[in-house]
Amino acid sequence: MISGQCFCGHVRYELSGEPKFACHCHCESCRRAAGAAFVTWVTFAGDDLALTSGTISEYRSSPGVRRGHCAICGTTITYWWDKRPEEIDIALATLDDTTGIDPSAHIWVEDKVPWLVINDGLPQSTAS
Repeated sequence: MISGQCFCGHVRYELSGEPKFACHCHCESCRRAAGAAFVTWVTFAGDDLALTSGTISEYRSSPGVRRGHCAICGTTITYWWDKRPEEIDIALATLDDTTGIDPSAHIWVEDKVPWLVINDGLPQSTAS
């Protein structure tokens, strides 16, 4: 079982399955939603997510996309995309333990902030 929470602890969750994919997303929407240079997401089956306390507030940030966050502290937690209805992306930094979940790519690098230098050797894509 993998667990996680928001900054204030109002939202707590558990993930019952194994991570499918982890990546650093540099798209403008993710950057603005999180107030960060990029967001690192880890993908799970949607059915793997169970809230154990609190509620996730959702915002439709663009057609077919719902972003979930804590309504108390604002922590970015989830990303649902209608084109992948069976999967959910979880903000990796909200996990209690990230050991063994290593991002394997950078996506949407055409939107990255100009002062960020990517030199970790991971593949980079310009569209997701």
